[in-house]
Order: sequence, then structure tokens, then C-alpha cells
Amino acid sequence: MKRYIAAFLIALPAIFAGCKRDDYKLNTNIMPVEKLTAPVNDKYTKLQPATSATVSFEWEQARAEDGSLVLYEVVFDEADGDFSEPVARIASDGGGIQNKLTLSHKDLNSMAGKAGIPALGIGKLKWAVYASKGFNIQASKETRTIEVERPNGFAEIPVDVFLTGEATEAGADLANAQKMKALTAGVFEIYTSLKDGTFQFIDRNTGTPNTFYMEGALLRENGESTHSGGTKVYRLRLDFNNATVTATEITGIGLWFAPNDEIMYDLAYEGNSTWAFHDKVITFRQESWGRDERYKFRLNVKDAEGVDGQEWVGSSNADNSRPTSATPLSFWELKPITNNDRWNYCYKFMTEVDTKACDVKVYFQADKNYTHEVIIK
Repeated sequence: MKRYIAAFLIALPAIFAGCKRDDYKLNTNIMPVEKLTAPVNDKYTKLQPATSATVSFEWEQARAEDGSLVLYEVVFDEADGDFSEPVARIASDGGGIQNKLTLSHKDLNSMAGKAGIPALGIGKLKWAVYASKGFNIQASKETRTIEVERPNGFAEIPVDVFLTGEATEAGADLANAQKMKALTAGVFEIYTSLKDGTFQFIDRNTGTPNTFYMEGALLRENGESTHSGGTKVYRLRLDFNNATVTATEITGIGLWFAPNDEIMYDLAYEGNSTWAFHDKVITFRQESWGRDERYKFRLNVKDAEGVDGQEWVGSSNADNSRPTSATPLSFWELKPITNNDRWNYCYKFMTEVDTKACDVKVYFQADKNYTHEVIIK
């Protein structure tokens, strides 16, 4: 048996040498896409990037000479561009296999911004389909344009936003920039003080960030704002979806005691988005049925036109029981109250607070849910 195996191994090279065939050559020949099918040329689309709306780009299939797979890429450019420096190149659906590309309005809005179409502007994007097999890439024989109307707002919405500058509490060092609280997609807020000087908003606190600034009630790119008139405390709310800023001055915060229908104590701003009073005696009101301890907070505010107003924050519950040491921290979270009356959406002090000196602190800080605490001294 060993002799037979040895003989076979000796003969094996000769067997393969006798199996001659032509060298294999990869066939990369393809016919380009003949026709784009959707959307129709110059189709008008009013972009709504905050929704789930999409646009479907479709075309006839390209043909490979050997009948194998062809990959597709859709290329977008400015209306008068030649695709040499396109705005975007995106593989078709299915990882480049399907002769269709589904794009969200958000993506189209981003492309439109890169193509120089301004917010609230109307302009066109040119598109074509590149079919490829190996290194053979063929542009579609047809190009089309899509006309888009952009909404107000920014094409690229930052993930994070910070406040920095000499007028801010943290100064102009980027590393110390104050992070703003993300309320919803594209909307950011901060409670802070500003002194005389310049400030700006940035999308990161390292490197060379993109910058934004206030111009009245509008949010602009690439610049800084100037504050004057002395140190004041504000709630700054940025909406990148609509390119707007709301600057509300906070002129005071008071602990409003429901049983007496009045402010019990005012809280002073202490920096770092925190208001507090210290060592104040809190005494419940004696009623025929017992001692009443209900409270919430009133903010005195002034809008950009200098008009005074009031806002209320309190509990998420219309009514509450007295908290204990086992009460979850969510009990003390601050929620805006739009339908305010004397009694509803009040907190209750712990029983141990009655007739004791206390500190009360209110936190409108970005790194946690807005909340407050009552510290018995």
C-alpha cells in the first residue's frame, strides 16, 4: 500500500501539468445606467428634517457583460457642478446592491446646506448614479436635479453645545466651557450669569469647534455675542431646528408658601446654575385639620423686550404626601407649571422641617434633572 501512495504522490505534479487551460480573466465590462426613473426631473420638495419623511431615488439597472453583480453609488452635486467634487456620494439601499436609494429629509437638508442653499432658501441638487464592477466605474447616461426648499435652522445639528467666553462664569478657556442641557433634539438650555464682555456657543470644548452667536432672537454661525449692562442671570435657550435664541432674564426666585399665599423666602443666585437661601426657619401653618406645609417656587422673569413676568415650577403631581427618608429623589424634581393655582402641584416638607432652620437649594444644572433639596441644620 505504501508503494502505491508513493507512486501517486510522484505522479501528482504530472497530472496537474497535464490539465492545461487558459488563464482566467476577470470580466469587468458593464453597461452604465441608461435612465433615472424617480423622482421626476426638477421635482420640488419642501424639506421637513424634523419628521421621518424620505425621498426615493430610483434608476434602471446597469448590466454586467458576464451577468454578475453590479454595485451602485448615487452622487450629488451643486446644480452647476460636474461631480468632480461632489457634495455627497452614497451607496444605494442594500449596501449598494439595489437600484434605489432612500434618503431622509434630514440628509437632504444637510446636502443642501453643503451645496450653498441657505436656510429658508430654494435651490437645486444635481444627481447621477455610478455603477461599478471591480475598478470599472460608469456614470449614468442621464443626470437629474431635485429642487428643495430648506426650513429655517441648521443643516447640521450639534450633539452637544457649550457656552464659553470672557463674559461667562467659566471664562474663555475652552476646557472649562459650560455644557448646556439638551431638552429635545436640537434644543439646548442653560441657566447662568453673564457679565460685561463677549461670549459664544460651541459644539465641543476641544480643538477648533464650530461657533454660534446671538443676533437678537436669531442664532447665527461663526461669531460671538457681546453682553453689556452689568452682571445678570439668564436662561438661554437655543433652537438649532429654527435657528432661534430665547434669552430670559431671571430677576428672582422665591419659595412660595401655599398656606400663606406668599413668598416665604427669596433665594439668591450662587453661580453654577444654583439658587439658595441659608439658615432660614421654616414654620408650617396651623389649620383646624393640622399643619400645612405645601410649597413650590416662583420665578420672576424679564423677556428680551424688558417685559416682566412670572413662571412657576413645582411637582409633577397635583397632590403629594409628606416625603420621608425613603422617598425617591424624583419627588424633588422641578417641573414647569402652566396652569398654576394656589394649591396644586405643590411639594410638601418633611415633618422634621417644621420650626427648624434650613437651607433650600434649587439646581437648574445641565448634568442632572432640574431639582431642589431641603437641608435641616
